[in-house]
Amino acid sequence: MIPAAARQRPVETVLGPVAWLRANLFNSWWSSAVTILLLYAIVRWGMGFADWAIFDAVWTVPVGPNGPDSSLCRQAGAGACWAVIGDKYRLILFGRYSFQEQWRPAIVILLFIGLYGISAWRRFWRWELALIWLGTLTVCGVLMWGGVFGLQYVAQEEWGGLPITLMLATFGLALAFPLAVVVALGRRSTGMPAVRWLCVLYIELIRGVPLISLLFMASVMFPLFMPEGLNPDKLLRAQAAYVLFAGAYLAEVVRGGLQALSRGQYEAADALGLTYWKKMGLVILPQALRLVIPPLVNTFSSNFKDTSLVLIIGIFDLLTSGKVAMADPRWLGFGTEIYVVLAAVYFIFCYAMSKYSRGLEREFSHAHTR
Repeated sequence: MIPAAARQRPVETVLGPVAWLRANLFNSWWSSAVTILLLYAIVRWGMGFADWAIFDAVWTVPVGPNGPDSSLCRQAGAGACWAVIGDKYRLILFGRYSFQEQWRPAIVILLFIGLYGISAWRRFWRWELALIWLGTLTVCGVLMWGGVFGLQYVAQEEWGGLPITLMLATFGLALAFPLAVVVALGRRSTGMPAVRWLCVLYIELIRGVPLISLLFMASVMFPLFMPEGLNPDKLLRAQAAYVLFAGAYLAEVVRGGLQALSRGQYEAADALGLTYWKKMGLVILPQALRLVIPPLVNTFSSNFKDTSLVLIIGIFDLLTSGKVAMADPRWLGFGTEIYVVLAAVYFIFCYAMSKYSRGLEREFSHAHTR
């Protein structure tokens, strides 16, 4: 109901943007002062960034017999030199992958993005989605390795750039999430103390050391546990460390959701005569995971960015490829532009996860309210 006094005022001052501004940004002298100062700072920074990134920027440079001439950027001085991106974007995106075959990792990037889009569409949340993932990942493996269907073989040591980041994040989180659910359930187990303490040991041990140390241990110690003659490559070792690391953090998030449910939900499932796994799969876990969507997505986003640490063991992910591009003597001093582009790529993927999670929260919240 609109108050009687408010009915005498124009509608736009009660319900429109003017009312919103008055209620949220100018509802007191202190709020108005802070709003004006922030707007001034944002406008000043925005104008400065626009001058640097657009109006005073150098977009192209002449190409001589020895390659691009960066002297034009050095003479301009004040603006960004986006010509470095035009010269180095292939190295940033695809790393050391064979230049003539870089159309293959480009298709792989598009396939991964397509998989994310299909998986986010709830109409595809059926068992057929697993077949789509299996078929698409098989195609990705054929494209990246080659050696069949007339494709040139490219060794895994030559892979790099964005495909490596997407592979590590996708496989890492896809394998870590079911591991986290099992570990969270094991930590809350009351009938199997050995399993509970084993899960506690795993979580506390993994969370107590940095990811870099796990990557070093996987790189050095993982082959020692393999049968003689079997020597996994660096990417597989890094993936194993990444799965263990992400699984420990996700397990604590899932455990928080399990503890947030009232005891009555467990008792109601027991009263229906459900087995343990049916009780968890049909009653408990759906509700628990709905409660922890924000921390889950926060962990996903953090782990996606943590893939950049694989540079420690010599894997050329997106960030490492960008740093290699900066080492070119012709482009020394123009690392800011490369970092801006890399930040934009990471931001796009992380923001997409955040945006999608907010949609899921609203949808599940409405369903729960009904």
